[in-house]
Parts: sequence; structure tokens; C-alpha cells
Amino acid sequence: MIDLLRKLLGGTGTGPSTHPLERGSGLPPSPATAGAGRKPVPVHPRVLAITHNPVMPMFKNRKIREVYGWQDPAVLAQGYIDDLRASSGGYVNYEIVEQIEVDGFPVKKDGFAYTPQSFAEAWQSRTFHQPDAVDYLALVREFRMIEKVDAGEIDEVWLLGFPYCGYYESHMAGPGAFWCNSPPLAGTEHASRRFVIMGFNYERGVGEMLENMGHRMESMMSKVYSGVSGEANLWGTFTRYDKTSPGMAECGNVHFAPNSVKDYDWGNPTPVFSRADTWLNFPDLSGKGRTMTCADWGGGDIRGHHTWWFQRIPHLDGQTNGVSWNWWEYAIDPNRVKV
Repeated sequence: MIDLLRKLLGGTGTGPSTHPLERGSGLPPSPATAGAGRKPVPVHPRVLAITHNPVMPMFKNRKIREVYGWQDPAVLAQGYIDDLRASSGGYVNYEIVEQIEVDGFPVKKDGFAYTPQSFAEAWQSRTFHQPDAVDYLALVREFRMIEKVDAGEIDEVWLLGFPYCGYYESHMAGPGAFWCNSPPLAGTEHASRRFVIMGFNYERGVGEMLENMGHRMESMMSKVYSGVSGEANLWGTFTRYDKTSPGMAECGNVHFAPNSVKDYDWGNPTPVFSRADTWLNFPDLSGKGRTMTCADWGGGDIRGHHTWWFQRIPHLDGQTNGVSWNWWEYAIDPNRVKV
């Protein structure tokens, strides 16, 4: 099977002397694909955005975000929406269709909930309640998430909160839910379809929000290509970096740029040979690589690296061996991933 794939990609099947994708003309188009290579029709996922921003009476009734000088969730959300639209070539167009601001603290999995006073004391001492994890099923019930998904009113949920709300970066619910940078949410199998609950911290920035989506992309594509080995696993090829695949770096992953030697090492100035730019020509992966440095992906800036990485995620109409050439469709709609 691997020999056949090598032949399709221009190889000999006898052990390539150069990078295996440099010799061929790219991926073979599927005979069932019509209009291959065109940009896909844009999608407009509908979002329920829930912001926890309680009033703090001991601070002249100011809201918690104002008291601690944290960022405006609406501004962060818009930056995130804009970056994903641009990075996906116009495919992903999130629309917040319902916004709820909560004057209160989310309940933890063990039933604990901060009060304004207890949170202020915890923040002062940096001693926080454990376990930190939020009670997701309580949130699902409180905000009628499943009912809104079933009615077609929303496609996913964004939780925007302060530090130590206890959110996962992403959490999948619904029938057949699978790992999405966290275990699937048990107790939601009765929903009509799968959906993702994102968790964002408005103490931080758009770059960290993009990181959450990056790990979501990694989870989805790992599932799409699970059981696929060798050169047929294009996700495995896309995520190569020099530390683990010397001389064969491609785009790396969310934590590792092509030349990274440790997590979050996006500012490493060491030159590296990489074929990352070849992915801008997908499905033609026959291009040559070049020497790159961190200047190519933002010089260490988290938002710069993540948008650079997202721009190289394939986003075209077409498919090969049943896998779409638009990987964004899997990241945005988990129901498109076969389970």
C-alpha cells in the first residue's frame, strides 16, 4: 500500500533519496470530486456566547473585569472571528447570535462556587479552590444548550470567563462525541448532533483563543487520519517539525514551529529547512522547501505564529480517499468527522 502511494506521489517505492513529496505533482484528485481546487462555500457557524462577569460589591459594585483590568470579551471575540475568517481564506465566518452576561460565578464540578468575597481573597493569596473544573452539565442545563442545538439556533458555545473559571479550552458534547483536547462530555448523548463548547479566558488575548482552536484542529484531524499510516497520513506530514523529523520539517503543530526544540518555542531564531510554504499550494505538494526562521511566523508572537499556521491548513473543494481537501470543515463541524 505504501509503495502504491509513493508511486502515485511520484516515488519509486524503494526508499526515497529526497523528500517523498518533492518528486510528484501532488495528490491524485478523486474521480468523484467535481470542481476540485475551488474555494469552498463559506460557512457561518452560529454561536451562543456566555460571559461570566460578576459584580464585586466590595469594589464599589464594579464588575470583576473592570476591577482587575482584564480585557473586553467582545473585543477579543471579534479579533478571534476576524483572524479565523482571514486565516481560513474566508471559509469560517462565526456569528454570535446570542450573548448572555452572567452576574455570578460558575459552579465547580464538586458543587463549590466562589462568592465575590471568596474570589477576591483567593486572587489576593493566589490560593484557589481545587478541583478547579467547572460543572459542564450544570452549564448545559442552565443555558439550554442542547435545546438550542437541537432547534438549529446555535452550532457551538463560547464560554468567556475570568481566570480559574475551570473551563477546558475545548470540550465536545453530543452523540458520538470524542476527544477534543479534553474527554467527551458524558451525559449529553441525547443531543441531535455533536457540538463544541469553547472556553476562553479574558485575562489573556486573541493569540490564546487561537491556540484553543489550534488544539481543536489537532484533535479533529488526528481523528480524521486515525488508522492511516505512512505518506497517506497527510496530517502527520503537515505537522512535522525538525526536532522529531530532522531535515523534513513542514508546518509543525500548535506548540512547535518548524524549528522549535520545546513547547511554545515560537521565537527560536535558529534557521531551519522547511516545506511549510508548499502547503499554500495544496493539493500540489511537489514544491521545494526553503530555509526559514521565526521571522516567517511572527518572531515569537503567539498570534502571529498561530495565524501563520492556520493559513497553511488546506481549504479547498475536493477530496482524496474520502478525506476532504478542506480541513476546516472538520475543525468547525465535528459531525463531519467519521466516528
